[in-house]
Amino acid sequence: MSPRIAFLASAVESAQQARVALAARYGDHDPEEADVICPLGGDGFMLQTLHRHGSKGKPVFGMKLGTVGFLMNHHREDDLIQRLALAEPAHLRPLEMIALTESGTTTGSLAYNDVSMLRQTRQAAHIGIDLNGQQRVEELICDGVLVSTPAGSTAYNYSAHGPILPLGSNTIALTPLAPYRPRRWRGAILKAETEVRFRVLDPYKRPVSVTADSHETRDVVEVTIRESRERQVTLLFDPEHNLEERILSEQFMV
Repeated sequence: MSPRIAFLASAVESAQQARVALAARYGDHDPEEADVICPLGGDGFMLQTLHRHGSKGKPVFGMKLGTVGFLMNHHREDDLIQRLALAEPAHLRPLEMIALTESGTTTGSLAYNDVSMLRQTRQAAHIGIDLNGQQRVEELICDGVLVSTPAGSTAYNYSAHGPILPLGSNTIALTPLAPYRPRRWRGAILKAETEVRFRVLDPYKRPVSVTADSHETRDVVEVTIRESRERQVTLLFDPEHNLEERILSEQFMV
């Protein structure tokens, strides 16, 4: 029996047109009733899909119809049922972020790529870093700092000279952004279960925001990040285009 597929498309015209053609050929179902969710777009739309539908526990097979498609498969209308049958799974756990703001409010969000803290003004941020309740960096003077999952380690983390993490390595990357002090510190690779806490040391003079994927919270004073134990999503990839191989290949690109 063919799987029930939910086709979702970004606002890009080519993605909308592809959705119409695929739905006519394979049928289209509500995400609640589908066996597989198929987002059509770029990585940004894939992240939106995971945030919106990740709790449903449905496997996700994305097809690239956007500018960046690291988390997507190639777009082809033919043989989709066979591709789904042969697809290889990649299991991802997001980061859980809890932020405390100057006003005393608390916000929470998930991040499948990364959680990044950034200065809000022209002045450098001053941030303390604790790991599992123990102070590790007394004062990081920087533009910001981020924590990345393996799936997100090839994105913003890599552009900030952070390490690329193998999929399934049970690690996360802690990477400073334009650090000034400590001058020689370039970050760390941590066990996935590590609890990371950032403390903004001068939040009124040097305000800092935090972004979990695309969800931003401004004027934060403390941010706690840990890998989720409850939430897991499964992405499906064509065997010749699987995520583990692409992450490995990124380490040898020149």
